[in-house]
Amino acid sequence: MTELLTETVVQEPHRIRGLEMPWNRVMGTTEGPATAARALGPWHPQEFMAECVEIVPEVGGMMTFVFRRSDGAPLAFRAGQYVNVAFPVNGDDQDPADRSYSLSSAPTKPWTFDITVKRDPTGLVSPWVHDNIKPGTVLEMLGPVGAFHLPDADRRARYLLLAAGAGITPIMSMVRTIHSLPGQADVVVLYHGAAAEGFAFNKELAYIASVDSRIKVFYSLGDRGKPEDWEGLSGRLTAAMLDHVAPDANGRQVYACGPEGYLNTATELLGKVGVDDTSIHMEFFTGDRQTILEYQAELALAVDIAEEIAEEIADSAEDYYESQPTAFGLYEPGYDAEGTLKATGLPLETGDPDASFSQASDGRPEVGPEAGSTDASSFDTVGTGSLTLSFMRTGINVRIDPDEHILGVAQRAGVRIGANCKEGMCGSCKVVKFSGEVDMNHQGGIRAREIDAGKFLPCCSTARTDLVIDA
Repeated sequence: MTELLTETVVQEPHRIRGLEMPWNRVMGTTEGPATAARALGPWHPQEFMAECVEIVPEVGGMMTFVFRRSDGAPLAFRAGQYVNVAFPVNGDDQDPADRSYSLSSAPTKPWTFDITVKRDPTGLVSPWVHDNIKPGTVLEMLGPVGAFHLPDADRRARYLLLAAGAGITPIMSMVRTIHSLPGQADVVVLYHGAAAEGFAFNKELAYIASVDSRIKVFYSLGDRGKPEDWEGLSGRLTAAMLDHVAPDANGRQVYACGPEGYLNTATELLGKVGVDDTSIHMEFFTGDRQTILEYQAELALAVDIAEEIAEEIADSAEDYYESQPTAFGLYEPGYDAEGTLKATGLPLETGDPDASFSQASDGRPEVGPEAGSTDASSFDTVGTGSLTLSFMRTGINVRIDPDEHILGVAQRAGVRIGANCKEGMCGSCKVVKFSGEVDMNHQGGIRAREIDAGKFLPCCSTARTDLVIDA
């Protein structure tokens, strides 16, 4: 019997051309499809409650949590997108800690969905998640969110999927999705890890590659020592490695997820092997740890806002390990040999340089509301425009026109605000508005309860009136 099995020639399936997501035709029809079919279309982010129904241990310190929506509806999303989850790490009576995690399951099985979390012992959220989320746990979520995903239809469907470490989670969603769909495809996966035993989903990837001739999977151990029986690749990502796994890379769409340093290297190397920028799709973690530490040290010198900034930097450092979406780009002013440069791009109007400061009991300057006043009339004013943004922590007024997005104007004037997707998806630029009105066109990066509490996203907002902002 064994000989018969080994000698059997398995013919390739005959498939339709390309890939098409199951909701694609529903979204394009004009004849009003059935409600059940339309429910599977990933239309817009929603706020919903979800119940954990299963926990699956993964290698590499990761854990997969399987959820279903409490309202019984499917979670319609695109492979590669993520959800924002509110974790009650400080108790139900305190504000939750919001974190974004990529969906690692396939949208073709929408009645449950997975998030995979890597445990960081020094983090706030991931240890709590590993220790406290059990079947039956109900959490508040928002999603799907993110522009990093497979297309709804692709007649060629030739992909190179690059992942490093926990960056495998959205890539795994893509692999599972392609494997579940009919159609012609040519997929190469290159997965970098730090240890041979640390490749999450390796058994499932091996199985998929063994039964689906459309998908090939390669592993590399980076630049660390490898065991004697290691049969995969070794070394960091290089042009030669890309040529080895995908000699036709310049004819593929590339999707890559991982730490910033890895993706910066990938971008450079993909250009060297002929891949056009329009074919490269990146999902960044937050900035590399060294950059965060250097930035933290620099901001420690800003004694007027040292405590607030230290908290922000601690959160962003934790997000490096815990969150899956795009880069967290914090604004930094330019500098030269003589020190920090003044903001550029907006003219500085003459004013009293000491007017916005008061003295604390230890002689250090205070600004904005920390000085005991919310009066911005004495702040320096920069820019031109018909409306005024008053940034109370920074101690500056910025002039702006109603058609300008608030984030860009504020950052050019030297106001420090976190910036990530800049499209209203990730929520990293969220700030409190003390007064005034804005027009906000967000894509799921902020919850209704946060808007009710006075928060808004300056990246996707324009000013309707003068504003007073806690930044």
